[in-house]
Amino acid sequence: MKLLLKTCLLLCWAVLFSAATALAGNGVVDGEQPNAAIDTKGTIRVVFGKDDVIYTMFSTDNGRSFSEPDKVATLPDMHLGMSRGPQIASSKNYSLITAMDKAGNIHTYKLNHGSNKWTAAANVNDLQGSAPEGLMALTADNNDTFYAVWLDIRGNKKNKVYFSSFNPAKTSWAANKLVYVSPDQHVCECCKPNIATRDNKITISFRNWLNGSRDIYYTSSTDKGKTFTTPQKFGEGTWKLEGCPMDGGGIAIGKKGQVSSVWQRKGDIFYCQANQPEQKIGTGRSCTLAQDGAHTSAAWQDKGQIKLWNLSTNTTSALGKGSWPKVYTLANGKTLCLWEEDGTVQCKVL
Repeated sequence: MKLLLKTCLLLCWAVLFSAATALAGNGVVDGEQPNAAIDTKGTIRVVFGKDDVIYTMFSTDNGRSFSEPDKVATLPDMHLGMSRGPQIASSKNYSLITAMDKAGNIHTYKLNHGSNKWTAAANVNDLQGSAPEGLMALTADNNDTFYAVWLDIRGNKKNKVYFSSFNPAKTSWAANKLVYVSPDQHVCECCKPNIATRDNKITISFRNWLNGSRDIYYTSSTDKGKTFTTPQKFGEGTWKLEGCPMDGGGIAIGKKGQVSSVWQRKGDIFYCQANQPEQKIGTGRSCTLAQDGAHTSAAWQDKGQIKLWNLSTNTTSALGKGSWPKVYTLANGKTLCLWEEDGTVQCKVL
């Protein structure tokens, strides 16, 4: 009887442990720096890191439940933390993960949705060791073309904005393209650039370093990245700053092609559309933005709490303790928010 009771207790603990490690609509899993992508069928894929290992999970029910973590690869000396985690994007037939090592190389892992197997692909940067800062972003259109932006020091060891594109049917990324170099030597060294695409538009945002100010700028392309517009600043205010705020903000492209952004300036969080005055929506740092049709939401961290703002109602709610949030609009119109807290990935669907 004692042996049977002990066995039952062990089984119960095993079930509880399994439930605790599986991410759900309001759940938790061990890991850091979560990012997500949603493919054309509505499948959500989440990527995160733990030590030098890259993991993914997926959901086919709008985030109500997720699969158990699946190991993608081990990347020795992987950048992880302070927005330097693995990135993911999904298209019609493929998903892509990029992850950076501290030597300055951007590694790629490709998933064919048909085979459901991750395989290594070519590095993004075509000059070895050119991206030691570890800051980049990734996006995809619906026709299996992926676009990446990152900080690159080639040439003069100063950070510049670089871009490339990738077709999974090919073996390598396109020749890397210099998008912007600041006349004041470099862009902000520790702020993550961002990239978004919709229809025929690609938009990149980055924190510039220009005339002593560290403001968020954006540039767009309508020819798949062959040419980009002259970078323009978001908002009307400026931030004179000697150091780096380590905060790159977030961007989104609406259904009518309008570009929007959220960013931090002097501890205040602002939202605006391109060529419009900014609107203060809160205080904090590390903000992120999602926009799809009538749904626009932003998230940020403020004094150890994750805040979520809704544009249509202009209301802000607290989601829980943590840092480095990411926000996404799901196919059913709800909002998925991911963040990390004490070495765990947190998730809520609202």
